[in-house]
Amino acid sequence: MTDGKYKILFMCVANSARSQLAEGLAKEIFGERAIIESAGSEPKTPNPFAIRALKEIGIDISSNKSKAVTDLPASFVVDLDYVITLCAEEVCPVLPSQTAKKLHWPFQDPAGQSGSTEDNLLMFRKTRDLIRDRIQQFADSLPKLNSNV
Repeated sequence: MTDGKYKILFMCVANSARSQLAEGLAKEIFGERAIIESAGSEPKTPNPFAIRALKEIGIDISSNKSKAVTDLPASFVVDLDYVITLCAEEVCPVLPSQTAKKLHWPFQDPAGQSGSTEDNLLMFRKTRDLIRDRIQQFADSLPKLNSNV
């Protein structure tokens, strides 16, 4: 915990869809209560459908970059409170951390689906909403931290 804030890392393989959705949603839900990042084991680029699905609900991740854990500030990676993996059908990245609680929330990857633009957007909306609900439940379960330490 840093300055009375939780440190939470969301991870998936490409850091392009699920973990990008989770980062944007968690920043919105947690606000000043947490420092949120996302990363992947094989970072690609943020998926345009992830950007669009969040933009529809007023969250702008258009300037986000896909990143590996090694791209994150060392000060963030040290003493993480939670590492949350979002992989379902592929092998999730592993972050060796002695301090972080590891949670696994398997969500099907909405990226790479065949179909029309509307079909793809529908998959991203569904994934966005499922991840948002899970993060809200998680945020509600955590005690409020006193930032006036």
